[in-house]
Amino acid sequence: MRVVIINKSDSKGGAAVASLRLMHALCANGVDAHLLVVDRRTSDPRVVSVASPIADKAVFLAERAQIFLQNGFSRENLFKADTARFGRDLSSHPLVREADVVILAWINQGTLSLRSINRICALGKPVVWVMHDMWNCTGLCHHAYDCRRYKDKCGTCRYLRSRRRRDLSRFTLLRKKALYEAHRNLSFVAVSNWLAFRCRESYLMENARMDIIPNAFPVDDFLCDRLPDDAWGVRPGSKVLVMGAARLDDPVKGFDLLLNVTKHIAEHKPALASRLHLLLYGAIRNEALLSEIAIPYTFIGQVNGIEAINSIYRHADVVLSTSRYESLGYTLIEGQASGCVPVTFGNGGQPDIVDHLRTGFIADYLSPESFAEGIKWAIDAPIARNDLHEEVRGRFSANNVAQAFIDLFTRITRQEPPAPAKL
Repeated sequence: MRVVIINKSDSKGGAAVASLRLMHALCANGVDAHLLVVDRRTSDPRVVSVASPIADKAVFLAERAQIFLQNGFSRENLFKADTARFGRDLSSHPLVREADVVILAWINQGTLSLRSINRICALGKPVVWVMHDMWNCTGLCHHAYDCRRYKDKCGTCRYLRSRRRRDLSRFTLLRKKALYEAHRNLSFVAVSNWLAFRCRESYLMENARMDIIPNAFPVDDFLCDRLPDDAWGVRPGSKVLVMGAARLDDPVKGFDLLLNVTKHIAEHKPALASRLHLLLYGAIRNEALLSEIAIPYTFIGQVNGIEAINSIYRHADVVLSTSRYESLGYTLIEGQASGCVPVTFGNGGQPDIVDHLRTGFIADYLSPESFAEGIKWAIDAPIARNDLHEEVRGRFSANNVAQAFIDLFTRITRQEPPAPAKL
């Protein structure tokens, strides 16, 4: 079986990492898989670039300009919305033409347009769209937050500062609706139960064919034995917490919520605060925010590579995620595979990773008090690091995920109904 995956990049962003891992997992299970990208950053021979610098820049700027104009010349939400009005046509690419199944992943920012996706679907072969955020079920946005207008055709879009019901968000949503309904060979995969539930709520996807398959994770690349407290200034005997993100102060990642948690611990649980040390890794635009952390901490900065990330987690006991929303939550999986007990909010795909009070703690949403209780529980939880590692293997191993996709390919080729969703 020949499969081609189309994604914006092969390494930049969670969807890129997931797409590359899926390609490797499929190849390891006998599938002839390739990854088509605009932004190629690896040397993997199965990753094929379709970059055209001048054309790519023009397409990218055209779509941003449209959002900019519609948003009242504000840059605030410039990258929180996409129209997929502009993009390249890959329907005639040899890998697409030769494929038995085409997988679409994160195709925004000029990678593919809705028109070019329509041309790919018109080839008649099965097309599987793997959804990594909410964009497929909304008019424009990648995360709807507390907005529920996607349930009823969008309009009056906050990302456009729009007061009109018939705005660009509704226009784009109706274009997506026409695309989805025009092609019986188009099916969708949600990476978590939470994302599938949100999609089912949408006017766009109420009748869409959908399966739930998580992202593949290279669990065997992660070791879980605890390393000694001899790095980053950690006091011997401290309970080490770790939190990481591509950009720590991205509003979605909830760094402000983390600050509130540390302040609550320092003010109301001083005995607990004296036992803790926080490790932070990733980029941060406003480093002044670090001074507001109320417990001992070390800022490591940006980290690249599985080995380096795994090493950080092996120096820690608990992995934290204060994200407001996560389609799944890679850092929780990485931390758990490394033997760390996860503490997180549950407004997203986190419950697909964390079994509350068995493998981790799911705090009341946005509550610093509940999150602090979760940390207190986690640092003394009698959970073996290897048990956490094996939990990840059972849920997210590359082999299991690849087999789920192969089963999906078999069903859609035979036009069998999707597997029952676990909502």
